[in-house]
Amino acid sequence: MTISALVRGLCDDAALFPPGNAAIGEAVPAHFVHQSSDHAALVGPFVFPAPRLGELPVILAATDGRLELSLTVPGGTAAVPGALEQLRGIDDVQLVALEIAVPGGQTPDELFAALDEIASTAPDVDIFVEVPRDDRRAEILSHLASTPYAAKFRTGGIVATAYPDEAELAAAIHAVVGAGVRFKGTAGLHHAVRNTDPHTGFEQHGFLNVMLATHRAVDGAGVDDIAATLADRDGTSLARELAGLSAEAVEALRATFRSFGTCSISDPLTELVGLGLVPQASTEPSALVGSVDSTSTEEGPHV
Repeated sequence: MTISALVRGLCDDAALFPPGNAAIGEAVPAHFVHQSSDHAALVGPFVFPAPRLGELPVILAATDGRLELSLTVPGGTAAVPGALEQLRGIDDVQLVALEIAVPGGQTPDELFAALDEIASTAPDVDIFVEVPRDDRRAEILSHLASTPYAAKFRTGGIVATAYPDEAELAAAIHAVVGAGVRFKGTAGLHHAVRNTDPHTGFEQHGFLNVMLATHRAVDGAGVDDIAATLADRDGTSLARELAGLSAEAVEALRATFRSFGTCSISDPLTELVGLGLVPQASTEPSALVGSVDSTSTEEGPHV
């Protein structure tokens, strides 16, 4: 199967996180199956929470493969040195990214001083800052523009207030594109297209909406136009416009919107196939391993 540049590496494997909350003993082997499948090029690194690093050696000892890891650090920059030290003692792991939360009370100056120290001890590791939704956001985004670090935006969760509306997300996308800052999304992007969850009533962003909104922002669209794109529920139209982008436009889009964390690789794969953006996937069970009910609201660690 040929995975186009538009969606290559789009889906980070966050199977351990809500709403999937997969057992680690199932999630890690399933990730290796995805990596050896026809749709392997769609799949990014395995997203893992730093507080659970102690569980990893036992699981890896029972598998055969090297795990590319994007490590989430909910404790913020202060928790990163300890996590890196713990990782050094774990074989068959390659750290490719850090996703670092910003605790309440940490000033932007303190944050970036700590990030620079972390970067000096973890070269060649992508660093994503989970930009808080408070009065520090504008200053942090502005500062990111002069650094090699990227932004991480929370686009949902297990409660309605975790979902930014289209105006808030549009402003964030407009800001990072204007500043030349890369970003990834996390949580809430359960479907390709904007939708209302039938079980919870939550308004959920679509990952294709985010992709097209990013393209339009790169092309000079304002916040209102970006917000309208995020609100669009016509999946056929979204997919058609994305499929028609030039190679240069795709490169610019994916250089900005890097990926999103998903608790089920099979869900976005199935929807991308249905919309014609990925060739028909194998119908073998291994192609859809790790499928979960993405409407669940069970509590668990946050990606």
